[in-house]
Amino acid sequence: MSPRSARLARLSRSVTFSACHRLHSKSLSDEENLKLFGKCNNPNGHGHNYKGRRLPISRVLPLQIDPVSGMVMNLTDLKEYMQEAIMEPLDHKNLDKDVPYFSEVVSTTENVAVFIWDNLQRLLPQGILYKVEVHETEQNVVVYKGEETIVK
Repeated sequence: MSPRSARLARLSRSVTFSACHRLHSKSLSDEENLKLFGKCNNPNGHGHNYKGRRLPISRVLPLQIDPVSGMVMNLTDLKEYMQEAIMEPLDHKNLDKDVPYFSEVVSTTENVAVFIWDNLQRLLPQGILYKVEVHETEQNVVVYKGEETIVK
């Protein structure tokens, strides 16, 4: 295959951010929240060092490597997008108090992944984002691929 032939690749980048939150639903009583969320419902909250792995970029089909630049996407651009979409709004924040999105949405890792997805979608070229993977702990991981709920 010549150097100018189309080559495909997937690209990903990881970031780590620290944030605190309290798992608490306004739709439930204090007793129901405590029963559902246990110690994570502590009124003073608790913190995590979240790790976003395989954040963008990739899609179902790999992207073509540009024959001139040799890149799928400029990593400097990707780093800036992730800084704006993830680090600025979330790093060293109280999710429930500092991030308006979570004033009405329970700050579970699932909803953190949705928040990151929505923010990245606004910045990245259309159709390029494949999935967002957020590690709350070594054992707890959420993968979100932009799926919507099924309307019944």
